[in-house]
Amino acid sequence: MNLPVLSPSAKAHIKVFLATLLIAGSFPASAHLAPVLHPLSLTLMRFFIALVALSPFVLFDSRKRQSLKKLLPRASLLGLFYAGFFVAMFEALKTTQVLNTASLYTLVPFVTALLAWGIFKEPIKLKKIGVFALGVFGTLWVIFEGDSTRVLELSFYHGDKIFAFGALLMCFYSIGVQYFYREDNPIVLVYGTLVGGCMWMGVGLAVFNIPLEWHLIQDGLVFSMGYLAIGTTLLTLYLLQGATVTLGSVRVMSYVYLNPAVVAFFLFATLGKTIPAVVLPGIVLSAIATLLLQRSKI
Repeated sequence: MNLPVLSPSAKAHIKVFLATLLIAGSFPASAHLAPVLHPLSLTLMRFFIALVALSPFVLFDSRKRQSLKKLLPRASLLGLFYAGFFVAMFEALKTTQVLNTASLYTLVPFVTALLAWGIFKEPIKLKKIGVFALGVFGTLWVIFEGDSTRVLELSFYHGDKIFAFGALLMCFYSIGVQYFYREDNPIVLVYGTLVGGCMWMGVGLAVFNIPLEWHLIQDGLVFSMGYLAIGTTLLTLYLLQGATVTLGSVRVMSYVYLNPAVVAFFLFATLGKTIPAVVLPGIVLSAIATLLLQRSKI
């Protein structure tokens, strides 16, 4: 029996969905680690672990080593944006709540679309703006469980401003992947991005004289760091960069609207936490927004 051959587009969508599953667990894992180390040190640690894990697949191949030299300047800038996002997340979670950061993150696709319009002249129609609004509304419905009073009572903290800046860096990262792509080997591009991220974090630690203190990551925190380093740094970076080249930054970032739904089902499957019926309309709206944004006519 011959299995159907998937198109590049279908493969890219599978990659983004897998990345969405991994990202869903990154916010609570980051919240556990944020109070322990300085954000620069935490980000360097997660990037360094991912870099070590990937090194044998790059450094032992002469072609990949040569390719790395050519793309490293471009990848270093991507590493700055990518690492900067995580630094902002760790710092923000010291003075704000996971709920607030999840809410702010839903603005990333719309801002990414605006940047794509300005840089690549990708058209942004009124219909698309309406779909973005639908996605944000659906996501907020899930987060606040359909309770409008909780939205009105939402207070914003200093950390929210920090995370908003980090979300902007993620937009620049997504645009940068599309702008700097030169038919690079995906694994080498990921490796170069990690090298760049480690370099920028190392410079920051040296300039501000911040100690590593990695020995403070113990017990259950080791699992959280491992998940962030391998799951939401290495694997997610590989999946998203490859998918962005095929689908474009806006279509990839639109999957962010599925995060609340993924988290809800994840909690149900692992912890048996019941999904309130009131959040189902929000899950449906978010899914519809994500699907609509995949259409080239929108």
